[in-house]
Amino acid sequence: MIDSLYLFIALALLAEILGTLGGFGSSLFFIPLATYFLDFDSALGITALFHVFSNLSKIALFRKGIDKTLLLHMGLPAILFVVFGAYLSAFINGQILELVMALFLIVLATLFLVKKTIRISPSTTNAILGGASSGFISGILGTGGAIRGLTLATYQLPIAVFIATSALIDLGIDCSRTVIYYYNGYIHTKDLYLLPILFLVSVLGTYIGKKILERVAEQHFRVLVLGMILLTGLSTLVKLLLP
Repeated sequence: MIDSLYLFIALALLAEILGTLGGFGSSLFFIPLATYFLDFDSALGITALFHVFSNLSKIALFRKGIDKTLLLHMGLPAILFVVFGAYLSAFINGQILELVMALFLIVLATLFLVKKTIRISPSTTNAILGGASSGFISGILGTGGAIRGLTLATYQLPIAVFIATSALIDLGIDCSRTVIYYYNGYIHTKDLYLLPILFLVSVLGTYIGKKILERVAEQHFRVLVLGMILLTGLSTLVKLLLP
């Protein structure tokens, strides 16, 4: 039990560091890793709470500015659609959601690795669509940061503004879905002992990611981060398919 807890903490810290480096947010890595220790519904619930800590840490450590226009255009649709996605998650089998998530990660990582120049035009319409899509997927699968990151990347924001704006949008998403997940029964008293641990992990992981980004250009980590996303998706798929 103790060994499993140490492994859980180590993987959560890795997810937080990679989420900071890649700009996707830690849930992209943490959700599939958490399903090795918790059932999928419980993983959704604990990830939403962990991500609140994670985003507060990013806002505090990357507080160089917020793009208020993008916050409005992406944030409001994201909050609206995350509620819809979180509500629907109660009506779909957890294993099916886990399979969809694994395929989503594999396709997404492969697409970005093969199509290195993939871009979305920086328009108001695409900002709204990107926010709505990331919110809906965050609600139903627990992670939609890759779509939000891809959309924000088109605006060529300074890295601190990029991360702080993304984190503030994500904070609205997490607060909204946490309420729905609670009413869906995904947040359990027996898992709450993890919260102080995950709070410390979120602060430490964000700090380490920030220090790395100060020394090395972010694009050097792109292939590494996408490779980790692909590996996470493949390992989740194998876990589901093996008897």
